[in-house]
Amino acid sequence: MSTAPLASDSLNTWLDYWGHVHVSGIDLGLERVIPVAELLGVTRPQAKVFTVAGTNGKGSTTTVLAAILNVQGYSVGLYQSPHIYRFNERVKLRGREVADQALIDAFVAVDQARRACGLSLSFFEATTLAAFVIFKQQQCDVWVLEVGLGGRLDVVNVIDPDVAVITNIGLDHTDWLGDSIEKIAFEKAGIIRPEIPVVFGGQQDVPQAIQDKADECRAQLHAVNRDYFYQPAEDGQSWMFASAGTTLKLPAGSLALENISTAAAAVLLSGLTVSQQAVAQGIQNARLQGRFEVRNIAGKTVIFDAGHNPHGVDFLLKQLRKFLEYNKQYTEVVSVFSMLADKDINSVASLLKDAVLMWKIAPLNVPRAASITQLDAALQGQQAQHFSSVKSAFKSALDETKNNQLILVCGSFHTLEAVWEYLEECQ
Repeated sequence: MSTAPLASDSLNTWLDYWGHVHVSGIDLGLERVIPVAELLGVTRPQAKVFTVAGTNGKGSTTTVLAAILNVQGYSVGLYQSPHIYRFNERVKLRGREVADQALIDAFVAVDQARRACGLSLSFFEATTLAAFVIFKQQQCDVWVLEVGLGGRLDVVNVIDPDVAVITNIGLDHTDWLGDSIEKIAFEKAGIIRPEIPVVFGGQQDVPQAIQDKADECRAQLHAVNRDYFYQPAEDGQSWMFASAGTTLKLPAGSLALENISTAAAAVLLSGLTVSQQAVAQGIQNARLQGRFEVRNIAGKTVIFDAGHNPHGVDFLLKQLRKFLEYNKQYTEVVSVFSMLADKDINSVASLLKDAVLMWKIAPLNVPRAASITQLDAALQGQQAQHFSSVKSAFKSALDETKNNQLILVCGSFHTLEAVWEYLEECQ
């Protein structure tokens, strides 16, 4: 499609257009993006920039960061990916999703700049630049940016952060980022800049590649369990944060404490004026779709979780155990499950096996979907029912689940999306 849509066309028309401009879906590197970003004038924002990279926890960390700063009264632009249901979820201003027209106008600007430079952009590059255009137009005080893939060569990295945050390093996207923790850490460390604070929130030794990059940039590296600490309270309602010269008692939020504490550390190091009250309120306000999200649907309890690698699932299980401890009426778990073929299906299935009584599996309706045969092989020896689609698997779970059973929808963002689409159709 060489002819660009118009400013009067729909958002979906524009998204479809960006899906066809560049042949490769993932194309790491900044050489095509930088000239377009410079022409758009987005590379040096008049704002405080937080950039968050890592394997897991980026979505939760950026959500908490933005929520705290919004409560404090800053005008915050938050950029995240992927979206679960609506594309607009990726770009938020002051805590609200941006309107279709704002995105379309930004897409027009990005497309004009791309053509002026004679360059093609991938879907992710074009949509990220559009978010930056909106934040610049809206004169946001703070930009909170979630890296898509890696760090060093990700389009988000065309902007120099004032605070760099790395959540944890695990083996994910190995085809693109390398097959070892150190290689992946090297890519994530690409967001570090000279003499800025860097927060490492991973529950692991600081990878050497991150330490080396921080040393090279003379950046102040603050690592959890070394430079800052957190401890949940006995009551489950609060927790303690401690770093040099600071001890805070804060409320527990709905997201993972590991990520909440990372966000708190980043805010406190940023040099922005933020009250303890704003930190507390922001933590309580922060919500994220698809992260151990508990909903009541047709009288059944359904938990949605997008964890799709061993670290994400490990965390899901911790939360599930806690939930079952407090809700003793549930003694069995039925899972609606599907995954992408390039994820570590065997490890995810083996972690979940002990917790799930019955599996309802189906292939996803997306490229890279795992086949029913792949899913079956990973669930060897488990009770598994086959369905032609995630929707029919979920419908069966709703119809057949007993009062002592809860439904867990997991394995991929796409699994959740398919169920949400079905629920929308039912309304």
